[in-house]
Amino acid sequence: MASEYTTTEYIQHHLTNAVMCTTENGIAFNKACSDAGFWSWHIDTLLWSIGLGVLFLWVFTNAARKATTGVPTKGQAFIEMTIEFVNSNVKETFHGKNALIAPLALTIFVWVLLMNLMDLVPVDILPSIAGFIGSSAFGMDPHDVYMKAVPTTDLNLTFALALGVFFLIIYYSIKIKGISGFVKELTLQPFNHWAFIPVNFILESVTLIARPLSLALRLFGNLYASELIFILIATLGLWQLPLHFPWAVFHILVLPLQAFIFMMLTIVYLSLAHEDH
Repeated sequence: MASEYTTTEYIQHHLTNAVMCTTENGIAFNKACSDAGFWSWHIDTLLWSIGLGVLFLWVFTNAARKATTGVPTKGQAFIEMTIEFVNSNVKETFHGKNALIAPLALTIFVWVLLMNLMDLVPVDILPSIAGFIGSSAFGMDPHDVYMKAVPTTDLNLTFALALGVFFLIIYYSIKIKGISGFVKELTLQPFNHWAFIPVNFILESVTLIARPLSLALRLFGNLYASELIFILIATLGLWQLPLHFPWAVFHILVLPLQAFIFMMLTIVYLSLAHEDH
């Protein structure tokens, strides 16, 4: 597929999302959405993220139904290890009492991990399949069919995940501390004097807003850079194999690490939100 494009076109094609939008003439896709304004949808990100989320729910629900108290199957043992791993980290890190935190942490870890693992799929396979379907079923030029299969390389998705965590932080901060306690936390820390209220508010607001920003940008930056390197390696044609394999092996460690960091920071931030000063 790389031979059909210049190197620049090849990279741009693989880093472009499949976009759907509504215009005056109805529903439009990709290039026709360039002037559509704010309301456009990255349908490949939605497809893969929702599909992987459904896969996660199906696998874990199915394992729970088939779980036995005897000698577990390999699948059951793996899922039990994953749950125990997440649960132990929650117990060590979260210092409040909330039955939501462990399931939330498990969902974040497994869902983000599944989305990250899409980075190991060879970069030409899914775009080529999408191009073939677009050409044969809809009469589209394959060059105009886009497919980004790694949802976490889309800043929209990582910000959506981070905003979900941010809303939970605000919700539990107000629920545990009350509105007055939350306001005091923003205005009387770190300098507990009325004269420093403006300074405290600026410092605490920046700290609070930096949490979702750091979550979103860290995950996006690492996965985007990783996918870009895979694409650059793919431009080498047959010579990509000696480089693709070690880079993929390296990412078997990196991809779970990014999911783990996102999960742990979520637990830490929610633990801080539950602290009643």
